[in-house]
Amino acid sequence: MQYNRILLKLSGEALMGNRQYGIDPEKLAEYADEIKSVVDKGVELAIVIGGGNIFRGVAGASRGMDRVQGDHMGMLATVINGLALQSALEDADIQTRLQSAIKINEVAEPFIRRKAIRHLEKGRVVIFGGGTGNPYFTTDSAAVLRAIEIKADVILKGTRVDGIYTSDPEKDKEATKFDFITFEDVIKKGLKVMDTTAFTLSQENELPIIVFDMNKPGNLLKVATGERVGTKVNL
Repeated sequence: MQYNRILLKLSGEALMGNRQYGIDPEKLAEYADEIKSVVDKGVELAIVIGGGNIFRGVAGASRGMDRVQGDHMGMLATVINGLALQSALEDADIQTRLQSAIKINEVAEPFIRRKAIRHLEKGRVVIFGGGTGNPYFTTDSAAVLRAIEIKADVILKGTRVDGIYTSDPEKDKEATKFDFITFEDVIKKGLKVMDTTAFTLSQENELPIIVFDMNKPGNLLKVATGERVGTKVNL
């Protein structure tokens, strides 16, 4: 395998499937199968999941809600998604631990770095919920922060497009895909890979990012084995 320890970033919207909001159990089961294929190969896998399918703090703030309150609601939404994903993974016979940056001891362990690493070493999938535990930070920032803390080899950002393009491929038919791009070029071209805080943190810590289509069966395993899938961002 190309990578020994991976941080997988999933958006909350990815869990909706074809629904307008909420969680699609069929999509969860599909993702569980994809994750199992990688874990069965001995790869240590941690996951950070968003909460946009349930609540997004920025959207709430734009409608007059206090931003801090909205972000806390968004953090709780990521814990709900984490619980749903944990259930799906355990149905697929994958040992899983959910850790939260916000203390909810009845449903999740508090985030403890050394404990998370120990879980990974024992072959358990660790799901990080609650974002960073702080308002004004996205789950992209949480993903990069956790990846650095657990010393992951790479961040895999699963999306609904198969990489990074010169413009939005869903809107621009002339958009061309990058197989490889540097952090510097992403910034120069103004491409949206992650929010600026997350992206800069990844660049400073020389942590590569691979953006790929998570909805295509087999893609996660291909990326983990080093096949050229999606777009790799590196120095």
